[in-house]
Amino acid sequence: MKTGSLKRGTIMAAAAGILISCGSSSSNKPMEKVEILTNQETMEDQTLIVKELSFNTAQPTAAEIEAAFNAKNVEYSPIACANWPTYNGEYEPSVRFRIGYTPSEIYIQYLVTEDDIKAEFGEDAGSKPYTDSCVEFFAIPGEGGEYYNLELNCIGKGTFAGGAQRTDRTRYGDDVLSQIRRESTLGSEAFGIKTKAENGGQPYTWKLTVALPVKLYSLSEVKPLKGRSIKANFYKCGDNMPQKHYLSWHPIRIEKPNFHRPDHFGTLIFE
Repeated sequence: MKTGSLKRGTIMAAAAGILISCGSSSSNKPMEKVEILTNQETMEDQTLIVKELSFNTAQPTAAEIEAAFNAKNVEYSPIACANWPTYNGEYEPSVRFRIGYTPSEIYIQYLVTEDDIKAEFGEDAGSKPYTDSCVEFFAIPGEGGEYYNLELNCIGKGTFAGGAQRTDRTRYGDDVLSQIRRESTLGSEAFGIKTKAENGGQPYTWKLTVALPVKLYSLSEVKPLKGRSIKANFYKCGDNMPQKHYLSWHPIRIEKPNFHRPDHFGTLIFE
């Protein structure tokens, strides 16, 4: 299976009466819309193969992570499922990610182009990244079934939590978050909001590189990732953005926005 190869389309969850629009993209090519009607019960899960990367250091920099992605020809995959068109309207920013791993860390790089950017929160403590220009990674890596959510704004500030349910979660503090290395092309200082009009009518493009130590998934045993499959999803949102939006990698076949739905995660296969 080709790394990063995905099935994309406009998906009709017939049983629930939900229309899901998913863009189709390969690498950095523009995303297109493809009409596909499918029954919810027979729709295949999104699946992505995660390549193992290699480094000469235990804690590679963002530049080294990007170089490793490029050396392994790891393509970007789109976060393009507009599960709730009535909430998104016609606005869908271009959002892509790529992912790799070593035995000790998971690496994610997001590439986003959007009309406006927002970074009200300049530190992790007390932050609500989902109200800014936000990207998120949810996963179930352990044996206990808990899912973890890493939510970061466009300058890499945010939250990390875990638990079995949305209402029963352990939100980790600075002692844990400080171990998650993050670097954004927008820097690390809060700047409020910048609009397309302030940028000569042009959208903004930014990149966020993340290194997440596997040991931070601490609520239950996590076996070595190599050769394993885990459930996960990737998101883009902006609750308090001028153009509110909610996008996912794997479709979420429910009526109202809710990313805390592990029953709608796709599959990551670690080589």
